[in-house]
Amino acid sequence: IMQEIRNKETGEVLLHIDSDSLAGTDLRERYLVGANLSGMDLSGCRMHYANLDGADLAGANLQGALLIGAQLNGVNLRGANLTGAKFGAESRSNAASVRNSDLAGAVLSRADCRQVEFRGSNLAGADLSHADLRSADLHSCDMTGIVARNSLFIKANLREAILKDANLQDSHLNDANLIRADLSNASLESDVPGGFTVINLANLEDANLRGARMRSISAEDANFKRADLRGADLSRAVIGGAILRSANVSGTNFQGVELATVTMDFANFSEALNAEIPVYKENLR
Repeated sequence: IMQEIRNKETGEVLLHIDSDSLAGTDLRERYLVGANLSGMDLSGCRMHYANLDGADLAGANLQGALLIGAQLNGVNLRGANLTGAKFGAESRSNAASVRNSDLAGAVLSRADCRQVEFRGSNLAGADLSHADLRSADLHSCDMTGIVARNSLFIKANLREAILKDANLQDSHLNDANLIRADLSNASLESDVPGGFTVINLANLEDANLRGARMRSISAEDANFKRADLRGADLSRAVIGGAILRSANVSGTNFQGVELATVTMDFANFSEALNAEIPVYKENLR
């Protein structure tokens, strides 16, 4: 049986494949710009360095697909199943490019997204649990309500990303760039006894963390300069060496937090909750 891949707008046949299924097909380095692949079973496909810019992959099954170095810019991946897919590589030049694409509601659990550029993409409601996003570029992405439990965002660029209501439980965001990110009402705690989310060395300057749940978080040497922490729960957090200079901590819960090595200058700790402030701290508001 012959399979045909057509252009989503013109209907032009882009590729003939002599097979009864597209699953497991070798599509390496193929030119499939604007292809209509919505709802297709592409599980296990080898798509290294394929050009799929502008393609429609909404609802497609891409479980275990190999997309290393693929071009997926401006693509519709809404609701697609990308469980265990491999986009990532050791270097950015070999990783997939997924800029300005729609991945709302997509499943990327256990996906390899190292070094992948997602800049400007919509990942709202996506499942990124156990995914590897080390050094991924997620600048300005809409990640509202994502589920990213036990995920790796180490050194990821999340600058100005929208992470409202995100579930980041037990994830690692060490050294991540979260400057001006919106983490309001996000969960950065743990759902296992003794567990914790890690944001050591992360840069959260000017970030919105209003109402964020950060109990027992490890945030050593993190930068919260001018961050909005109003109503956040930092109880039992480990924040040695953190910078809270000029942060808004009105209504922030610091129950059981050691503040000795925290930079607190010009932060409004008079409005914080349960903060045990060392007597030698100066310039507090």
